[in-house]
Amino acid sequence: MESQVRGGTRWKRFAVVMVPSVAATACIGLALANNALAASFSVSGQSFKVTADKLVGTGFSQYGAIDSGYTLDGKKTAHPVAVSAFKQASITNMCQSVVTPDIPLLGSVSLILKAGGGSTPVQADNLYIDVEDLQADATFENIDIGVAGKDLNKGPGIKSGDTANPFGFAQQAERATLTDVKQTAWATTAGTFKLSGLKMSLSKGVKECY
Repeated sequence: MESQVRGGTRWKRFAVVMVPSVAATACIGLALANNALAASFSVSGQSFKVTADKLVGTGFSQYGAIDSGYTLDGKKTAHPVAVSAFKQASITNMCQSVVTPDIPLLGSVSLILKAGGGSTPVQADNLYIDVEDLQADATFENIDIGVAGKDLNKGPGIKSGDTANPFGFAQQAERATLTDVKQTAWATTAGTFKLSGLKMSLSKGVKECY
């Protein structure tokens, strides 16, 4: 079965529905080789933006969670996210940007990272993205919507230590293709992340991928 979804989706609202209201922290599941490892960290006070011409992923799963972290002035906070996971992903013409505001004497400073713009796309294995907002045209192949989180089996599942409700809403597909991707995220983890043609630059002012 193939399903197409077009337009923007407010993943922040989507995640609030999926996670228990008592959840306060999150742990990102990370698989390396054949071993399941838990990578637990507090997210920074800065979300980041990512664009890509195309993302093709196999073994897709998604569930809601909460990322705990800090504001830029050190206060504790939490962010509802939709964790999108792929066994393998290929990303064409990727751009990632983050803006650090209010630096003395400089004002805002922007970091922009670009990769996969040539003939070799970015490659990632066991990729987890904690998404707050997503806009894309998407096609899912052999999709299951409304799966209990504990029963995810087409892609990476919920790892031990995650605050996601194992009995809550999740979805999965054998293959996902997203084009014209624009997203805001709080964290990304991967078993491997190969950035072909990597270019990084810093500049004054607010300069973002979108």
